[in-house]
Amino acid sequence: MKSLKKNSIILFIITVIVLVCVLKDDFFNIVDTLNHANLFWIFIALISFFIGIAFEARAYQEIIEEYQYQYSFRKSFKMLLITKFFNGITPFSSGGQPMQIYLLKKDGIRLTKATNIIIQNFIIYQAALVTYGLIAIGINYYFQFFEKVVLLKHLVMFGFFMNTLVMIGLIIVSFSSKFNHFMVEKGISLLAKLKLVKNKEEKLATWREKVDDFHEGAEYLKKNKMLCLRTFLYNMIYLTCNYGMPYFVFLALVNQSSLPSLPLTPLTAICSSAYVLIIGSFVPIPGASGGIEYGYLRFFGNFMGGTLLKASLLIWRTISYYIPMLIGAILFNTRLKEGENK
Repeated sequence: MKSLKKNSIILFIITVIVLVCVLKDDFFNIVDTLNHANLFWIFIALISFFIGIAFEARAYQEIIEEYQYQYSFRKSFKMLLITKFFNGITPFSSGGQPMQIYLLKKDGIRLTKATNIIIQNFIIYQAALVTYGLIAIGINYYFQFFEKVVLLKHLVMFGFFMNTLVMIGLIIVSFSSKFNHFMVEKGISLLAKLKLVKNKEEKLATWREKVDDFHEGAEYLKKNKMLCLRTFLYNMIYLTCNYGMPYFVFLALVNQSSLPSLPLTPLTAICSSAYVLIIGSFVPIPGASGGIEYGYLRFFGNFMGGTLLKASLLIWRTISYYIPMLIGAILFNTRLKEGENK
């Protein structure tokens, strides 16, 4: 809990710094633009974001139930909102998956099975993320949307490469039983030599059983190709809702009669969002704060500028980051209190 408070304080300080940087040169015009925003389109943006989370939750629910556990959509949806909180306050969004495993274990799912579920879902999510990144890179290669942001385009390629490596690594860990056994045996042998592990043979037997259990679960999921396809499509819909959401924010801030002449379209909004979030995936700050905002201003700055761009950033970041993180924090605290009362 101390680390949560520490990260929350760091996040608050970074947020204040980012807000000052965004607002300092155009504060009153930005506030006036926000005051005149069309609430209908902001509501649509919010709904789009949560519809995306609903599809992500459905993917989790189906994978969990494939392991012969009954798990409601409501529980899955709540778990993902709590995940948003832990991803949001930890560097590289590293706190989400451990918290998901913890929550599944609390709900009566064996630790090995819970780990299986989270890793298999993460592989499918990474496959969707890499696929979307590849589509966005291909579209930009053809249309040349971002000619003025060469450095960031290189960072996007680096982020895409890293996400691809993560996906390949997870596939190897999930489906290569020999590799897992080799790593476990070498790791425990090293720890035993360092006197950090006692009863080496007993530990080896325990971990060999866990590796076999883990591999069996991965193979079971691999054989169910329709489940993989469905959950892949759910994650693609989630990303589409997430990436397309800035377009609705844009609609909330502009005069509708001028839309035909404006350069931001659903396609350019989705490509820009994909690039921004690929960069954000390797910014080592809670919530990728600073890097995400900078990427948004640079990529979306190709299609809108000045007051409109900064106002849209504030609304987009509030909907996609601060609101779900706040809801997740409330749900997590509620869950803790329910556990204490049992």
